[in-house]
This record gives sequence, C-alpha cells and structure tokens, in this order.
Amino acid sequence: MRVSRRAGVVSAFVAAASLTLLGTAPASSAQLPAATGYVALGDSYSSGLGAGSYDSGSGSCKRSSKAYPALWAAANSPSSFTFAACSGARTGDVLNGQLGALNSGTGLVSITIGGNDAGFADTMTTCVLQSESTCLSRVQQARTYINNTLPGQLDQVYNAISAKATAAKVVVLGYPRFYKLSGDCIAGLSEKERAAINAAADDINGVTAKRAADHGFAFGDVNTTFTGHEICSGSAWLHSVTYPVEESYHPTAAGQSSGYLPVLRSAA
Repeated sequence: MRVSRRAGVVSAFVAAASLTLLGTAPASSAQLPAATGYVALGDSYSSGLGAGSYDSGSGSCKRSSKAYPALWAAANSPSSFTFAACSGARTGDVLNGQLGALNSGTGLVSITIGGNDAGFADTMTTCVLQSESTCLSRVQQARTYINNTLPGQLDQVYNAISAKATAAKVVVLGYPRFYKLSGDCIAGLSEKERAAINAAADDINGVTAKRAADHGFAFGDVNTTFTGHEICSGSAWLHSVTYPVEESYHPTAAGQSSGYLPVLRSAA
C-alpha cells in the first residue's frame, strides 16, 4: 500500500520522539565520549590515615584500601582511578603535587583539604598536652586563620581543579565534629575545650562549603553520618589519642566506610 509523504513524515517524527523518550538515539547520532575517570585528592582524611590496611607503596601518604576513595572506586569501577590524597597535605601540596592526573576525561574529583593549613595537628597536640587556657587560645588562633586566610587558599585549589578537569563533578567533603558534648568520656579534655574544637570544625566546614558552592562544586557534610559516632559517644568512628600517635583524631575504618563513603556516594 502506498504511504503518503505526509504520513511518512509523521511516522519519522513519532519514531524520533520515541527514541528520545526512551533515552536512546539513532545509530548515526554522534556521541561525545563520557568523562568517567576518578581522581581522589586531599589530606589524611581522604588518604585513610587511621583506617589501617595501608598501601606500602604510598609511604608516608598512608593511603588505605579502606579509605572512602578506594571503597568508592572498588564499588563503581571507574575507567581510571588515581589515588593522590596524602597524609599531611596542605593546599599548596595539592597544587604542587596532586593535580597531574586531572584532565578532560576526569568525571569525578573528591577532596578534603584545609585542616592542615589551619594547624589541625598542632592544635590537638597543644590541647592534649597543655592547659585549658593555652588550648582555647590555640583553637581561637586556628579559627581566625580559617575565617581570614583559608578561603583564598581554597579558591586557588578549586580554580586549579576547574581549569584541569573541565568536565568533572567535584565533591568537596568536610570534617566531622570530634566530640559528643556531655558524652561518656570521664577523662581527657575539658568540656569547654571539646566545645571549642567542635566550633573550629564548624568554622572550617562553613568556609569550605561556601567556597565550594561559589565554584559550582558539591559539598558533602559528613556530620550527617558521624552524629552519634563522635569521640565520647560510646560508638566512636574517630580515634581519640591512640598509637600510632599520627592516627589520633582520624576516622577509623568504620568512619571511612559508614561516615565518608555514603556522603560521597550521595553527592557523586
């Protein structure tokens, strides 16, 4: 039976519309290659210090197979995975040594950074070993740095990531509050010291979230998952003072898998 030209045009339109609705396209349509590689940047909270099972080849960077980037990569099989995060890293270390794997094929970037710039390790050492007044003074010094200096340093890092990984989804993850106030700890820091340290964590998360948003990045607030699992909670996903000492105040393996990983999964 002969089909009119009008009917043929209508049939072609319906077929094309159906392909669109079904999420497919004609075989002749050109498709751009998807950016699917994953690059994990940042400091010890991303490398997995405190989680154990360290890659011997990562040396002092302490990259763990139980860290949230490795867990996400194992579950999602990205086309490539570069684990560049390194314990002790500051913003300058990310700029100078961690960005080499970023390119137009990078589909996902994750990062925690800023804690070491603000003097995280020195602050905690001061609070553990010295008086309450000295601790509170050091925490205030860190908070001043976080609010006045850190934003510009984060901007440099985020600008560099955007310039190199032009197609990537960038997820900036924050830091958990360390302490459950009025918790079950019967020794150690005073409640005033614990509250001040938590306030500093809130400061760095607030600054980081604002800078991330201004760059069009997603921010992952890990307090949503760590609440109820702080130090002094009775079910902590963070080490208190421990051995090796460098693992103190870092997420345990459970903190990585149940605290950080779900936040990355949701944001990514």
